[in-house]
Amino acid sequence: MRRLALLTLLLAAGCSSEAVCTAIGTPVGVALHIARPLAAEVSDATMEVCWDGACKQVGVELRPSTRAARETCSGDSCRAEEVQTGEKNGFGDVAGLPKRPVTVRLTLRGARAKPLLERRLEVTPKGRFPNGPECGEGGPNVVLTVAADGSVRES
Repeated sequence: MRRLALLTLLLAAGCSSEAVCTAIGTPVGVALHIARPLAAEVSDATMEVCWDGACKQVGVELRPSTRAARETCSGDSCRAEEVQTGEKNGFGDVAGLPKRPVTVRLTLRGARAKPLLERRLEVTPKGRFPNGPECGEGGPNVVLTVAADGSVRES
């Protein structure tokens, strides 16, 4: 009887075990993170992503990476100052990217369009769950991190 009363109370209060799923999506493609000091020299990034005998050319718009710095609060609201980290990041959309191994050829260029770095690597894109596993899987993507020494790894 106590359990029935508790269940009735929870249902009356609007509680539910169902997850709330938003319309947030997952971009399909390859994310790129470039560490400093190499990031300061890079002005352009391109990728070629290949699978099943076909390749797609992918442009990547690079942006300065930022982080939150000083936080100030007033009443119920807070804000944080944004500062650049000296690193860069970007994302290349790759329609149809599968959740299995693909080959990525990454090229980073400097101000004079001269290649600073060219790497070829095998990576495996993964499906993501932006609202948690109970809301379904979003599109596959992969994150590549370029270290200061020029090494590239799947993150």
